[in-house]
Amino acid sequence: MKSPDDVIEILKRKFKNKHKDWLKETVSNDNLNSWPLEINLGIPTEQEALKHPEGVRSWSLAWNAWQSTSNINAKNNLLIWGERRWRSLGTQCVPEKLIIASAKDAAAWIGEGARWSRAAERFKLMIQHWSAVGSEADSALIDVLPRHFNVLADYNDGDFNSLCEILSWINANPNSNLYIRQIPVAGIDSKWLESRKGLVAELIAGISLFTTNRTFGSDTNEHELNQKPTNILEIDNDFYNLCGLKRTPKLIRMRMLDPKLRKMFGGLCDISTPLEEIVNLDFTPATLSTGAENDMSTPPLTVFIVENVQTALAFGDLKNSIVLFGLGYGVDVLGKFPWLGQARCIYWGDIDTHGFAILNRARSYLPKLESILMDEAALLSHKQLWVIERDQAASAELPNLTEAEQKLYQALKCNVLGQNVRLEQERILWDYAWNILRTSV
Repeated sequence: MKSPDDVIEILKRKFKNKHKDWLKETVSNDNLNSWPLEINLGIPTEQEALKHPEGVRSWSLAWNAWQSTSNINAKNNLLIWGERRWRSLGTQCVPEKLIIASAKDAAAWIGEGARWSRAAERFKLMIQHWSAVGSEADSALIDVLPRHFNVLADYNDGDFNSLCEILSWINANPNSNLYIRQIPVAGIDSKWLESRKGLVAELIAGISLFTTNRTFGSDTNEHELNQKPTNILEIDNDFYNLCGLKRTPKLIRMRMLDPKLRKMFGGLCDISTPLEEIVNLDFTPATLSTGAENDMSTPPLTVFIVENVQTALAFGDLKNSIVLFGLGYGVDVLGKFPWLGQARCIYWGDIDTHGFAILNRARSYLPKLESILMDEAALLSHKQLWVIERDQAASAELPNLTEAEQKLYQALKCNVLGQNVRLEQERILWDYAWNILRTSV
C-alpha cells in the first residue's frame, strides 16, 4: 500500500532522474511518452486487510483526507477508487491508482512547483528566441539547456537576463576578438562571466551548432577548424574559441642563469613573457657563440624545468643555462618551443607519483628530456622531510619513464617505502641540490 507520503518519495526519485527529459518534452511532441503518469497505490488483498485492518483503514482515510484537502488540481490529477467484493469484508471502496497529468503537477506534489514553472518558462523562452532569430540549432539547444536545469530554475531575474544578453551579443559578434572585460554588455562584469565560462561556452556551442555564419574564433588554428565538430558532444567547450574572444596571454616565466644570456635581454634575468613570443626565441649555438666567424665551440643551451617558484629563484649563475618554472601539468606547452629541440633539457619535480606523471607527460614532447634529483638516493637521504601525498596519480604505469624512474614510481604507487610518500623538491637541502645541479652542466 502506498500512502500520499510514499507517492511523494516516488515522485522525488522520478523528478531527480527524469526532470531533464520532462523539460525537453515541454517544447516537443514527445510528452505522450511520460504523461499522464499512473501510480498504482497497491490495493491490499482481503487476507492482508483481515490481518492488518487498522493499517488498511488508515491508508484509505489518508487518501480520503488528501482528496478533500489537496491543492493539486483535481481536474488534471485523478485519484481513482475501485470496488473490491470480499467474502468476509463485503464490498469495499479503496484507492486504486493516482493519475498525474503533467510534470508541473508532479513538481507541485514534491514542493518543486515554483522551480519547475520558472525553469520551464525560461526554457521555452530561450528555445523560442533562438528559433525566432533563425538559428538552426534549436534542436541542439533542446538537448543542452536541460543539463542546466538549476540555472533555469534558480537564477534570479538579473542573472538570467544577463545570461540571455551575453549569449545574444556573442552570437551576433562571433569573432569580436575582444578580451572579456571589453564586452560592451551592460551589467556584465568580468567576474560574472569568468565564473560562468563553461555554461556560456556550452550554450553558445548549442546555439551555433550547424549554423554557417560563424567560425570558432581567432585563436583557432587551421587543424582545429578542419576538425570542427558536427555533434554537440564532440565540442570541447573551449570558451574563447567558441565565443570568438581573445584569451589573456599565458605567461611563461624563465630566468637567465648565464650573464652572457642576460646581455641578450638587456641585462634582464627574470622574464615573464607570453607563450606566443617565447616560442620565437633563438638559442641556437650560433646565436650563443662569441660572434667569431665559424665559432661553434659554445655547447647547446641547458634548460632546467622545475615546478616550485622559490626553487627556481634559488638557482645561481650557470653557464649557458636557463630555468623555466611553474608549468605544473601544463608542460604540454613545451612542445611549442622549437628551440627546446636543440637544447639539453633537464626536468626536476617533486618525488611523488604526480611528479613522475608530469615528467612522463613532458617527455612525450621532449623525448630526450633528462630528470635530476628525482632518484631513490635523493628520496632516502631526506626521509625526515617526507610528507604525505594526498591523492596519487591514477596511472598504473608511465611508459615514458626510464627503468630507474619506473621502479621508483612503482615503489611510490605501491607504498613500498611508506604510505603515500612524497618529497617536495623545495624540501631537498639546497647545498645537496645545488652541488648536483652545478655538476650536471
